[in-house]
Amino acid sequence: MEITYASPSAGELTYSTSSRSSTMPTRPVKIIPLQHPDMASYGSSGGLYSSSSSSSSSWCNSLFSGWRGKIKRMTFIDWIEMLFPCCRWIRTYRWREYFQVDLMAGTTVGIMLVPQAMSYAKLAGLDAIYGLYSGFVPIFVYAIFGSSRQLAIGPVALVSLLVSNVLSGIADSTDALYTELAILLALMVGILECIMGLLRLGWLIRFISHSVISGFTTASAIVIALSQAKYFLGYEIDRSSKIVPIIKSVISGVDEFSWPPFVMGSVILAIIQTMKHLGKSRKHLRFLRAMGPLTAVVLGTTFVKIYHPSSITLVGDIPQGLPSFSIPKSFQYAKTLIPTALLITGVAILESVGIAKALAAKNGYELDSNQELVGLGVANVFGSFFSAYPTTGSFSRSAVNHESGAKTGLSGIVTGIIMGCALLFLTPLFEYIPQCALAAIVISAVISLVDYEEAIFLWRVDKKDFLLWTITSTATLFLGIEIGVLIGVGVSLAFVIHESANPHIAVLGRLPGTTVYRNIEQYPEAYTYNGIVIVRIDSPIYFANISYIKDRLREYEVVVDKSTRRGPEVERIYFVILEMAPVTYIDSSAVQALKDLHNEYKSRDIQVAISNPNREVLLTLSKAGVVELIGKEWYFVRVHDAVQVCLQNVQSIKEAPKASSDPAPEEKPSFFQRLLKQRGQDLSVSELESGSVKPSDSKQSDPQLEPLLFRKS
Repeated sequence: MEITYASPSAGELTYSTSSRSSTMPTRPVKIIPLQHPDMASYGSSGGLYSSSSSSSSSWCNSLFSGWRGKIKRMTFIDWIEMLFPCCRWIRTYRWREYFQVDLMAGTTVGIMLVPQAMSYAKLAGLDAIYGLYSGFVPIFVYAIFGSSRQLAIGPVALVSLLVSNVLSGIADSTDALYTELAILLALMVGILECIMGLLRLGWLIRFISHSVISGFTTASAIVIALSQAKYFLGYEIDRSSKIVPIIKSVISGVDEFSWPPFVMGSVILAIIQTMKHLGKSRKHLRFLRAMGPLTAVVLGTTFVKIYHPSSITLVGDIPQGLPSFSIPKSFQYAKTLIPTALLITGVAILESVGIAKALAAKNGYELDSNQELVGLGVANVFGSFFSAYPTTGSFSRSAVNHESGAKTGLSGIVTGIIMGCALLFLTPLFEYIPQCALAAIVISAVISLVDYEEAIFLWRVDKKDFLLWTITSTATLFLGIEIGVLIGVGVSLAFVIHESANPHIAVLGRLPGTTVYRNIEQYPEAYTYNGIVIVRIDSPIYFANISYIKDRLREYEVVVDKSTRRGPEVERIYFVILEMAPVTYIDSSAVQALKDLHNEYKSRDIQVAISNPNREVLLTLSKAGVVELIGKEWYFVRVHDAVQVCLQNVQSIKEAPKASSDPAPEEKPSFFQRLLKQRGQDLSVSELESGSVKPSDSKQSDPQLEPLLFRKS
């Protein structure tokens, strides 16, 4: 039984039957004329190349005119909201409804941030106080210039690892230069983020696959966790961003293993993980998730104060008071820090902006990613003047902020106030915090970054993305962070280039009972016609993929599956129909290749027909003279129109007189002359529109010849 896709109303169509053949249904046909561009209005006298500058200038003019129009429509309030995004939520703030939840959310995140900030500072190789500084001024600045209302910024594990990795090769962590370079790096990252936001260059990071980011963060999380092992084991291990040196260092120092810090760190880590699990799984215990780090610090400090174990190292003295204003120093090292600044900026775009956009969608407001970049950049720039190292959005703290009900940026201001109170009043208490407790906080935070579920998903869905994930994570683990990222990005771009240079091309067939043409591999029941091949190109056509497209077209001409073909019996292909609806762009190299392809087909008596090109593509073909070369009569609005014309010409070719009636060789007309003459006799536009076309010999009529809807029997 043949599958049909016809609508229920298809059987109601009126058909007229030939008096000599009752098996071939026909109905009035109208081929929709394709509207060709008026070349006079486009300055066609200059050709394709001379007019390219005018088209590009018109594009620029339209772009700038759009900007000018947008600027003219902006009111004073719009300007204020653009410069200070906080005004958007300040103007509509509902004190009775929002204040309590913002206060609770900000307090929760602040309690979580205080111990985390000190832990991440130690991970970066800095004194714990610089983590507190980084969680103070940038939060207030971001609340003013940032556009996200739930994003919680401050020190994060991945950025801390990047800082440690680059600075450890320049200076010792005990030197003042090390701290100066970390602060300088914050200034450079802030400037880069501002530049990218103002120039609206955030789209550049879209070329980095999510598989690369997932593989990179997974490997980085493992390296971070191993780097904290020294606080658990009780002895020093080598500082490195590669897994092999760290493991070697751990094994070589096993003789110095100490039980007390290991037991304490393991117990605290277990407590944090248990509280995190309970906070996620039970809504009424949600507060436990944020209380985990604080609980670890309180328990560790209490134990040390009571028992005074000599084998457990402590944080030590932390300066009391707010950070003072100072200009970053050591600018002679700025050139060395540029790669790391770029990498941290990329992490900020991919992670922070991604988190911010997701939170904005959940809370029902729009977020401009470029404005968000500017907000992060300004926060880092101001932070560098108050002894902060690079900060960005935290996934875990932002999730807690959102789950705690934060409605506006006021929650961030509350968090900043708590950090300020900690700096003013609580730093003497931080002196007795065990290092293993801070290490447990870091390890607990990075465990969630080990994205093994993503690897399983990629293996099940897309083996290519799984390969990319594996390459990135392996390279990051064994070759280091910078090289791992470069390899991952390089392979990701290689995949993009490969897909672009080898686009999807489909042979189309007609779905039974319809005039719809679809991929015959996806719809095996779709049938094709003898002498005609219909090809759909699913990408822009340009210099990188035109050779591949030409090769595939030659294959389709030679490799013909006759099992699903209908229509007049002919031995070879006479028509190639190119469905160009998915083609959004065609460049000059592709235009020249189309000319060569047309001439190649012409030498073998094959006619090219073009279906449904968009306006820009058709304009380019017109400027290049391809429309005139192929012939305007071979451009169609629909694939079905092209099939009708080509199929009737195939029938004409089949019924052409044999060699006995052929003219003398020197007077024999060409194939295209015979074709156009026959078309002019049998298939005029008026006949097509009136539906008065009759087969030349109804005895030879094939019921599958006319590509129109068949009457249901």
